[in-house]
Amino acid sequence: MPGLENNTPGADFLRSLGFPTLDVHEAFTHFDFTTPGRRVLVIGPMGSGKTEFAARIWRDASVARRKSSVIGSLTSTGSVDRRNVFFIRSEIDGARFTDYPEDAMAYRSGYISCGGNIARIRDSFGFEQVLKDNPDVGTYIIDEASFFDERLAYVARNYAIERGCMFVFPTLILNFRREFFNSTARLMLDIATDVIPLTAYCEHPDCLASAFYTYRYYRVDGRECPALYFDPLIVVGGDKVRNSSLEPDYEARCEQHHYLPGKEYTFFTLKPLGERAGRGDVKPLLDELRALHRDPEHSLLFANLLQRYGSDGIYLNSVLPGHIAEKALSYLFCEQNLIGEPLLVRLVSELGLDTAYLEKVLSDNRHPVSFSQPYLL
Repeated sequence: MPGLENNTPGADFLRSLGFPTLDVHEAFTHFDFTTPGRRVLVIGPMGSGKTEFAARIWRDASVARRKSSVIGSLTSTGSVDRRNVFFIRSEIDGARFTDYPEDAMAYRSGYISCGGNIARIRDSFGFEQVLKDNPDVGTYIIDEASFFDERLAYVARNYAIERGCMFVFPTLILNFRREFFNSTARLMLDIATDVIPLTAYCEHPDCLASAFYTYRYYRVDGRECPALYFDPLIVVGGDKVRNSSLEPDYEARCEQHHYLPGKEYTFFTLKPLGERAGRGDVKPLLDELRALHRDPEHSLLFANLLQRYGSDGIYLNSVLPGHIAEKALSYLFCEQNLIGEPLLVRLVSELGLDTAYLEKVLSDNRHPVSFSQPYLL
């Protein structure tokens, strides 16, 4: 059996109590409010307890506030006291946790009431306003910071350095594609002073491995349908089981059970078709979108899936959810900037796509478009 490391915190204490030689693991300690300027990144897949971890910080702060003025001198820099905690959440995240009070820092197994120390913001400018309106707050918890524009990362860094405030970011760093969520996620790592990684059990029914990834899927007639690689990056919601072909569910999954069909197709077929359309050769893209919309099994996508995965049903299920053409167009327009708004509107009109679905997806992904003025090809 491995011996105790001499420098392991708690090892000497356990030995003094007469414990035999054993492994001592690092324990969760009460949060440090004495160090100014920290930017703490709490990362992990959905369901790993990121917001619940933030709630423990909130509870620790409530204990620390009951201490004497001696402690206040240790946790303060100028007028800010890091025991004063404020919780910030995105405006577009309002569809989650609707069963909880307005002042709740809610997570999957409960919530903390924040009273007046809570705000919903849309972007980094709203974030700056919250900072200005609360000059005595020393710790800010910004939930799902990757949902915001990248400017927020440097607003937090500069404010931390100048004012001694601490910022805690419980957030997804990787998206359902197992890639950096966006440029904001990259910048969060750039400005962080501390990173606390969390994991969850893989939620596949036949697995108990540690999960590092967030898996997105749909349910169609009881069948699990993995989200295609070009599924919209941001889909608001995901904390309730949907059993829907339109709204996805999410689970924490290990690498073996994180299915991600359509990545090769996206870069070998869809993106080149978008590039050709952007140069004026629209017909090949239009033909593929028509197949995706009307008969996915006769699309280039389905041919690619058959070639890549054979008859593996879990991957072929990815074409069962609806709105594949809408998702492909959203990807080309929002993320790749390969087609402009006039062409997008014309294609949607020609194909008779679902404009209500597209308007919501594009708005959630910060590229709002109105389809009230259709164009004809």
